[in-house]
Amino acid sequence: MLCTLECQWLLCKRPARPPGPDRQSRVVPSSGWCTDSNSPEVQAPDAVSQLSIDGGKVRLRTPTGEPSIWQDYQAVSLHGVARAAWWSDNAALVQWVNHQPLATPVICLGDGHDGSWNLMSQIALPSQRREILDWYHLKENLYKVQESPRRLKQLEALLWRGQTQRGLGLIDEWKRLGAQNCCGYIRKHREWIVDYQQQQQDSSIGSGSVESTVKQLGRRIQISGAQWKAENINQVLRQRCAYLDGRLGLFTKAKID
Repeated sequence: MLCTLECQWLLCKRPARPPGPDRQSRVVPSSGWCTDSNSPEVQAPDAVSQLSIDGGKVRLRTPTGEPSIWQDYQAVSLHGVARAAWWSDNAALVQWVNHQPLATPVICLGDGHDGSWNLMSQIALPSQRREILDWYHLKENLYKVQESPRRLKQLEALLWRGQTQRGLGLIDEWKRLGAQNCCGYIRKHREWIVDYQQQQQDSSIGSGSVESTVKQLGRRIQISGAQWKAENINQVLRQRCAYLDGRLGLFTKAKID
């Protein structure tokens, strides 16, 4: 009799099994968290001086038997303040950022992706905004060239001080694999390459803040086998950002029909 009672008590204490990948889309609305329209607006207490934008991937649910569809979402990090992300709604991201108090200048950091630059071009006024190419992505592209370490260090030193013209002149002399690709990358982004030695005294020179955000969002939305209904994607992105910012306590329960 004692053994039976003890087993029943252990069964009652056993934690519930976490939902599997096939239930992920149902968890969002059934959890009772509020929808986008009911959630509290995030407002920076002070002028935002730095932000960065990057993209991530989310897998949409498709009918049984059809191949999966991966699509991009965009994330933004207001450095040290808050983060947010939207799928299929770039206008909402731009509106959210422009609703914040923005410093003059506001530093906009990106990894060179066209989508990020297009979004940044809609933030603040051109005279207020300063776009900067992430130094670490620039350096990563530089070291793809199969050139001698001495020459690569020489080019790195020039780009570190924002001397793109001299850097391009140096690459033009190289014949090694990857030299032309690196040259094209620098030419494409030269207006966003700055004197990084000087810039790092005033602000970040990398977009690591938003890259970390995308990675942490991925831990939620890219769990093994997970697929999401289109109507739930933005909600789960918003909840995850609130969790990462420590703002879940600000959310109120809302009735889901």
